[in-house]
Amino acid sequence: MRPIVIVPACTRDFGEHPYHAAQHKYVDAIVLGADCAPMILPSLGKDLDLETMLQLCDGIMLTGSASNVHPSYYSEEVLDPSLPQDPARDETTLPLIRAAVGRGIPIIAICRGFQEMNVALGGSLHQAVQMVEGKFDHRENPELGMDEQYGDAHKIMLTPGGMLHGIVGANEIPVNSLHGQGVNEMAPGLVVEAVAEDGLVEAFSVGAAPGFTLAVQWHPEWRITHNPYSMKMFGAFGQACRDYRAKKQGRS
Repeated sequence: MRPIVIVPACTRDFGEHPYHAAQHKYVDAIVLGADCAPMILPSLGKDLDLETMLQLCDGIMLTGSASNVHPSYYSEEVLDPSLPQDPARDETTLPLIRAAVGRGIPIIAICRGFQEMNVALGGSLHQAVQMVEGKFDHRENPELGMDEQYGDAHKIMLTPGGMLHGIVGANEIPVNSLHGQGVNEMAPGLVVEAVAEDGLVEAFSVGAAPGFTLAVQWHPEWRITHNPYSMKMFGAFGQACRDYRAKKQGRS
């Protein structure tokens, strides 16, 4: 059996009905990149049976989203009320992250998920990176087509000897950029794995975590099979999930 990777859903309204939803590209990345079995997890917040989910899964993928982590979790007010929020997802993912890191469950986190991990572990965010002195505007141009929005936007420099450096085997790589928020203060214990040319943190791991943790600000899931760096990242995550499953079942 393939390892099970849970993918916490966003909550969205389609028509007059609310849905738990996850984009195809994230699910595809689990299947094609990690060779694992994805399972979409409803964002039930306080009603989530966290213990059951933690016992069931062999890994967690935190996806990107149009919504932002509510700034009250890092003691700030909302800067731009027009931007979407998803309180049910916040109430689901933040405790899930803390519990999973402590247990050594492998985690890969993308964009909003990257920001969620920093906040869940005690960090804070820039709510508008483009307004921070010395930082680039990392947002996509919504007037462009999807291929252009998800095309290479800038390069990142990988920490020499770091985990991500070891996985991709390169000192710098090109990445896309589709985010308005980013890391301000890093949570205690996080290790910088890559930065953008303006110094913004683009990837980190959890230094003392007993399991695989990798959080990235860009979108490696986009057309994953066409990007060798993305395939290496998800391949490493998938292997960590297989190792965790084997250990959980007493085979190692």
